[in-house]
Amino acid sequence: MVADDTAESGDRSDGEKRMDLKEPASEDWGGHKDGDVEMVVFASEGLSPSEGPIEAAEEPRKWKWAVFFLCLFGFMTSIKPGEPFITPYLLSPEKNFTRQQVTNEITPVLTYSYMMVLVPAFLLTDLLRYKPVLIVQGVSQVVIWLLLLLGSTLTEMQLMEVFYGVTMACRVAYSSYIFSLVSPALYQRVAGYSRSAVLLGVFTSSVLGQLCISLGNVSFYTLNAISLGFVSFGLVLTLFLPWPKRSLFFHRTWNQEQKEVAAVATKSELDKINQQESVLSSAPPLCSASRWRDSVFVQMLLELRNVGRRPSLRLWSLWWVFNSTGYYLVLFYVHILWSKVSLAAENKIIYNGGVEAASTLLSALTSFTAGYVKIRWNVWSELVIGVITTLQAGLLLLMGTTENIWVCYTAYVLFRGFYQFLVPIATFQIASSLTKELCALVFGINTFLGTILKSIISLIISDKRGLALDVQAQFLVYFVYFVILTVVYFVCAAVVIIRHYRTQPRGGGGAMEQAAPTQLSPVAAVPEAEPLSNGKSAKA
Repeated sequence: MVADDTAESGDRSDGEKRMDLKEPASEDWGGHKDGDVEMVVFASEGLSPSEGPIEAAEEPRKWKWAVFFLCLFGFMTSIKPGEPFITPYLLSPEKNFTRQQVTNEITPVLTYSYMMVLVPAFLLTDLLRYKPVLIVQGVSQVVIWLLLLLGSTLTEMQLMEVFYGVTMACRVAYSSYIFSLVSPALYQRVAGYSRSAVLLGVFTSSVLGQLCISLGNVSFYTLNAISLGFVSFGLVLTLFLPWPKRSLFFHRTWNQEQKEVAAVATKSELDKINQQESVLSSAPPLCSASRWRDSVFVQMLLELRNVGRRPSLRLWSLWWVFNSTGYYLVLFYVHILWSKVSLAAENKIIYNGGVEAASTLLSALTSFTAGYVKIRWNVWSELVIGVITTLQAGLLLLMGTTENIWVCYTAYVLFRGFYQFLVPIATFQIASSLTKELCALVFGINTFLGTILKSIISLIISDKRGLALDVQAQFLVYFVYFVILTVVYFVCAAVVIIRHYRTQPRGGGGAMEQAAPTQLSPVAAVPEAEPLSNGKSAKA
């Protein structure tokens, strides 16, 4: 980050500023120090959260219990042993839906629902401070499994997919909730904890489901009843989650507001009366519009113009949009493909849970391995993405044409592993150049654009109102989609590499300076809003 000394007001000395910043940190809000003070320190001193003061290690350790409980919550809510077997359950005599209904009428609803709910969930997560959105997610999961158990009509299954989209959209609350519990110096560590808890939960869920099917001869209905029990327990755990005092966008000024209220309380009665009169006299609609323009969210939207001008951010954001679109379309429809290939090969034992467990384990290993890859990403990013996209295209062609279910299983496991290898690299390439708030907004916009693209493709090739292709034809379309991406990436790679080696002698060995992080300088430079007479911020 770039230091910005104008973030502090007027003529006070540096020592007085630091005393003001450190004073509220001694208060214990919900068992841990509020990290907003540290974020102000980082902004004024030019430090990133990962370079925060060592004093963060001396914080009260109560946050550990909150993080442990949240990781336990993430683990428990990921255990749904019936999830890998939803498609076989819908196609089984217990539900008796046709493959065409599942492919062209039920599954596309998931994409549309996710697109409609994603933006409201993203905004409400921060506005309501995480917990209410997690409760909505828990309720949605309970409704999903109730509909699977009790529903029997096409409309009820489509409604089930609607709630599935709500559940997926609300996952953003869990991924960002944990950052409100600890100081910025601990972000990287606790992010690893939460991701590991979810991956372990998904792995355990898939293995448990496969063991119940293969060894316990458990019916799909019973397996879904077990899943209902786990998600109901997860909903109960949600009610006991701590309620954060701050969030990323709308509630990030808590400590500053408290400090200003305390300063007002020390003034004389005459000063307070004068201040109230000045606030009342300066509160026409124009003042409200000015506060809106100076708000964090609007300033971040304005900063997005600079994000698109950086080649690395632009490349990895486009990868996130286009490649994640193909990836999730494959995940949505691959179980239908497995059921068709298994039926053609007359395989009576279903191994969906075991395959999901293997793909989750490989994804975790490839994500871990990606952290140790050392290459010059400013030169070779397009080439690496192009090679991996080529491999994924080949695997999609194999899945769409093979009649061997084990070949189809293996291709799917490798396909997921290749994608998950690039996810942490893309995350680092985007996040390393942005502030925490702007990073969250960029990832949110990338995800939303990818969801819109998924909806368009689903409407054209999957929905009964479009081409209504069968599942194998859809995978051939996905193959063509990845081939087009491959050609684009290789062309871009050739341009970047040729340009790099042409400019290398004049550039002093070709070393490219790393771009300075993009930060919200207008937000950092503007003092917090003056509190109103009731102690609330004028920026509410």
